[in-house]
Parts: sequence; structure tokens; C-alpha cells
Amino acid sequence: MQRFILCFLLSICASSHVYAWGLTGHRVSGAIAEKYLTPEAKQFISELMGPENLAQASTYPDDQRSNPAEFWQKTASPWHYVTVPKGKLYKEVEHPKEGDAVTALNSFSKTLIDPKASKEDKQLALRFIVHLVGDLHQPLHAGNGTDRGGNDVKLEFFWKDSNLHRVWDSEMIDRRQLSYSEWTNWLTRAITEEQRKEWEEVNPMVWIKESTEIRDQIYPVPPKDNGKIKLNWQYAYDHAPQIQRRLSQAGVRLAAYLNNLISTQQIQ
Repeated sequence: MQRFILCFLLSICASSHVYAWGLTGHRVSGAIAEKYLTPEAKQFISELMGPENLAQASTYPDDQRSNPAEFWQKTASPWHYVTVPKGKLYKEVEHPKEGDAVTALNSFSKTLIDPKASKEDKQLALRFIVHLVGDLHQPLHAGNGTDRGGNDVKLEFFWKDSNLHRVWDSEMIDRRQLSYSEWTNWLTRAITEEQRKEWEEVNPMVWIKESTEIRDQIYPVPPKDNGKIKLNWQYAYDHAPQIQRRLSQAGVRLAAYLNNLISTQQIQ
């Protein structure tokens, strides 16, 4: 009974923490990436994952947040975000000893192309890589270190209690009432060849810098009477292009990152 209560409390704690893009957003970036994989990358992923595609793999690290195993409750918990105070770059900040999204991405990338790694470890590595690239494109997963990535910014979004992080993770996306495949089709049709080439940046430092710049622009101004912040149509309208762009960039860059990584593996 005590173990059940502990697991329940841990799951509550996890559910109140940071989740990038929610299920739909992560699946969108994974599905977009599949459209830009090289034949070599497609074959490598197919042989490794079987019928599990990148959209399915993308949510695995969040799906396991309620897993009571110590790895998921303690070890992996800090790997979904980075902390970069306003006016700083990632490389200028002292990072936590338990790691963050960048250190995890680097570690899992090495595992994916390690010929000595087990198939199970490589599968976990790929699932995390897909997820973490998405995480680093959500502006509030490059938190400023003062408000848990916007979780502490309480507000109303379309007249329902929420917080800024949740608004960006899922609520602005889910309000459109589109499936992840509909989002993928709409966004992919809008990506020009020029944009794809421009966005094929595989350096996470670039992604983080972009996220922090967007992050510092999306905090709503509190009302003068110190009442609750209320966001609705205007906020959603103003920031929809940023969300669409970040989902699209995450997909293009995930493909570029995997193409580059797997081509390195093929050479070994």
C-alpha cells in the first residue's frame, strides 16, 4: 500500500513538471522528420525499431514519466530541458551535475552509433533523441531559471486555469483540434525547399539560442490591477506562427541530425 501511494505521488509530481509540446507536438516533429530522412537513415531506423515510427518513438520518454523505476523518476527527469538565464548563452552557464537535455542528447547520440551497444539501448537512445530535439525547440524548455519554465506563471487560457508552460506545450496546439497527421500534412506542405536547406542546422546551441530569444518575447504582461493574466484569441493569434515554425524546424532538424549521425555510423 505504501509503495502504491509513493508511486501515485511520484506520478503527480511528474505530471506537474515540464512536458514539451505534449503528445501531438512531439508526434508532429517526428512525423515531419520521417519525410526528410535519407534512404540509409530510413533503413537503419527500420531495422532497429521495426514497425515503430518516429512519431510513436517521440513520446516514449514522457510516457514513462509515471514509471516508478528510479531511472525514470530521478535519473532521466532533468533531461527534458536546459536552463539559460536571460542574456546568457548555454555555454556561458554552469550546468547541473545530473545533466540536462544537451548532455543527454550527446550521450544518447553516442549510444545510437556505438557498435557495442545492445539493440535495446539503441532503441532507447533513438527514442530519446527524437524527443529531446523536440524539447529543445519548445521555447520554455530553455527556461530562464526563475519560474520552472513558465510553470509558475499562473493564468487563464480561454477562461480555464492554466500556466504559461502548459499553454505552449499543448493548449495552443490542441485548440486547433487537428490530429498529429493533419498538423504534419499542413506544415510539411508549407515548408519550401529554401526553408528546409536554411533550417538544416544540427548544432543544439543554435536551437537553444533561438528558443531563448522566443522565450523572452512570449511572457504576457500582467494586468495593472495585479489580477490574473487572461489569454485568449489575441495571444493565440499572435504566437501561432512561432509554434508552427518551431514544430516545422524541429522536424527538419531531427531528420538532419539523424541523417548526419547515421551516416557516421555507416562509415564505421
